[in-house]
Amino acid sequence: MSQYLLMFVTGLGVSLLLTPVARALACRWAVLDCPGERRVHRYPTPLLGGVAVWAGFTVPVVAFCRLSSPVVGLLAGGFVILLLGIVDDVVGLKAWQKLLGQIAASLVLVGFGGRIEFLTNPFGGMIYLSHFAIPLTILWMVALTNVVNFMDGIDGLAAGISGIACLTVFSVAVMNRQPYVAPLAVILAGSAFGFLRYNLHPATVFLGDAGALFLGYTIAGISVIGAVKGATTLALGIPAAALALPILDTAYVIAGRISHGAPFYKADNRHLHHRLLDLGLDQKQAAGYMYKISLLLAVGALVLSRSPFLVLAVAAAIGLITLARGIYAVRSSDAGGQRTPKQF
Repeated sequence: MSQYLLMFVTGLGVSLLLTPVARALACRWAVLDCPGERRVHRYPTPLLGGVAVWAGFTVPVVAFCRLSSPVVGLLAGGFVILLLGIVDDVVGLKAWQKLLGQIAASLVLVGFGGRIEFLTNPFGGMIYLSHFAIPLTILWMVALTNVVNFMDGIDGLAAGISGIACLTVFSVAVMNRQPYVAPLAVILAGSAFGFLRYNLHPATVFLGDAGALFLGYTIAGISVIGAVKGATTLALGIPAAALALPILDTAYVIAGRISHGAPFYKADNRHLHHRLLDLGLDQKQAAGYMYKISLLLAVGALVLSRSPFLVLAVAAAIGLITLARGIYAVRSSDAGGQRTPKQF
């Protein structure tokens, strides 16, 4: 366990040290996120914080982990997704360009042997995916990458919930003796929390697409590596349960866009964190509320980790109740003609 603590502290330390450097470079090169219609911050804020998160993960992995083929693929694909995010932060990319970049990064991991070959059958045995293995792996990677990216809407939210999810994956990996997953998860948790020091409200630096995409991609990639080495349902089910709130939020938002005839990828203010702000909460309160729900889901995942399908069912139920409560509160507030702060 002391080795895991060293990995966590190293990831945290590298991220802590390099985040101010990334912030200074972003200011020097004018890579800033300026206030706008969908933005909730009031002043131009430097991006490129994701570079520090990437370094906080990559350096300890190279130093402490066995660089098997899938791990090398994860590092290589992570670098591709980081570059994609940096380009988007600097010059801006269209949705289809980002999607192609995400698919390319996913194919890097697949090319190094990281793929979901089978699924656990809840009625016994395995369901082998055969020709569907690569498409399903890419779908999983792209979906989770975007879930975290969409979550990056208020200070500290994406990094904080990603850190909670990684610690959940780490804990379950240790409990189930998965030494190939635990180091990767604990290192990424340390890197995310190190960056969080500068990203909590009021944030002095943002993840940018580089950081949000990298976090989502790496969490997805770690779960794929776990699926290669062990029980697929557990490997995929635990991160899905830990990220159930943003996953369900993303599903709700996309369904809402489609029902209103808007492109599913078009950004709007329908996310849960936007609705919490509409209720009168500030960014710190909104992030804290979502942290609490994510911690509840994480504890549930740990308790029920021996029954992955039950984990997913409970996580989905809690997430749906949370979304329904938030939506009902917003509608009630709107109907009353005023919005007052509410404590959760």
